[in-house]
Amino acid sequence: GILQHPDGTVLKQLQPPPRGPREQEFYNKVYDSDCCDSILLQLREYLPKYFGVWSPPTAPNDTYLKLEDVTRKFSKPCIMDVKIGQKSYDPYASAEKIQQQVSKYPLMEEIGFLVLGMRVYHVSSDSYETQNQHYGRSLTKETVKDGISKFFHSGYCLRKDVVAASIQKVEKILEWFEGQTQLNFYASSLLFVYEGLCQATTVRLSDVTLAEKRRVPKGLLSGGDVLEYNNNIHVINSTENGKIEASVSKGLSKFYALHKKACSKRHHSQLSLKVENSEQDNVWKSSTCITQEHLNGNVLPQLEKVFYHMPAETKESANVEVRMIDFAHVFPSNTKDEGYIYGLKNLITVLQNILDN
Repeated sequence: GILQHPDGTVLKQLQPPPRGPREQEFYNKVYDSDCCDSILLQLREYLPKYFGVWSPPTAPNDTYLKLEDVTRKFSKPCIMDVKIGQKSYDPYASAEKIQQQVSKYPLMEEIGFLVLGMRVYHVSSDSYETQNQHYGRSLTKETVKDGISKFFHSGYCLRKDVVAASIQKVEKILEWFEGQTQLNFYASSLLFVYEGLCQATTVRLSDVTLAEKRRVPKGLLSGGDVLEYNNNIHVINSTENGKIEASVSKGLSKFYALHKKACSKRHHSQLSLKVENSEQDNVWKSSTCITQEHLNGNVLPQLEKVFYHMPAETKESANVEVRMIDFAHVFPSNTKDEGYIYGLKNLITVLQNILDN
């Protein structure tokens, strides 16, 4: 397995030959200090950083690749490993090896990717749900969309902001593959990581410090003078001094509807929103302090950045990492890696369907 080094990097033990030396050679080539190949220099952006090899003092013959810990900056990292490509065996594989790999997931050639595992943090229960490779291999053409969408569900709602940001990251990797003809990748994966802790937090609009960058669904903004009434939001109290309390009854999947006129007509500086999830008996609170100068200014554009459902133009606001990993089967080539490209395109299509539907 992957080990943790005291300096914060991770250690991946070198596999037996020829796989281990081949992966080490790949990293050495891409991260060579004298490298001036623009294709390889660009590729670094999509890999974990490489810090050479390391051996423990007590076992000098054991060699580990020393790599960036992509999950380190996250509080509750949600992680998914997706093998990409139509073939999970390389051109030099024996007939027996080919049969073994094909039998593991016969749909690999048609779908172009395979979910090897996922670990998802559920806010509602403060716990992780884990799925192994058997889960991914059970997915069919008809169920693969729903199977992958589980990775983006917080227990309260679908994290559309994360899906949108993931699409953009994968599209950048696809762009790199479309522009290179010197390497072909087999049995390599994409590692998806995002922050699972998505609590409502205090937001200071006076200096535009947004603790959580989320969006108000545009469909919830209407032309009325008061908070919009819909299936999720009910005004429970509107006091004379301008303090409004709203109860949200269906969890955190849809949030607050505010209208500029309602804000501008308030003469006091505080708007308090209490969010309740009646199903879980949890109370989430967000207190937003709005000074008088904001009431006739740009309050709504800032508030819109606070909550969940993000539009396409701000895809990358979510804290998401997508990195290529596992390079024991990378070979020189003079053609595009059509198998990997096919898998990336199919994966993007599935992610887009999750986002749209």
